[in-house]
Amino acid sequence: MAHVLIVEDEPDVLLLLENRMRGAGHEVDSVTDGEQALASIDRRAPDVIILDWMMPRLDGIAVCESIRSADTERRTKVLMLTAKSQQHDIDRAYAAGVDDYIVKPFSSRDLIARVAALAPA
Repeated sequence: MAHVLIVEDEPDVLLLLENRMRGAGHEVDSVTDGEQALASIDRRAPDVIILDWMMPRLDGIAVCESIRSADTERRTKVLMLTAKSQQHDIDRAYAAGVDDYIVKPFSSRDLIARVAALAPA
């Protein structure tokens, strides 16, 4: 399965995401802010990143823009998982380079399916 990096600052949500991704057979790394995410990506690029938008230090949009400036071939897929549900927020995320967007609260089944769709075959 895929190597998934989870970037989420809310401990309960992070634990849920880790459990769901491991349960789906993915290898999981997790961090709690955008700066840690970029450092983790520098060490080992994941196949898929589940990225929260609203985080301390560096938000998800800035993280995605940084990833896209370094990964011009878009090998790493980014799924934004956020409470932001307004269309202008969704448009902004896609403009920053996300590959998929899920609004919290979310269905675990939907999340697993969408990560699988983004992961390399």
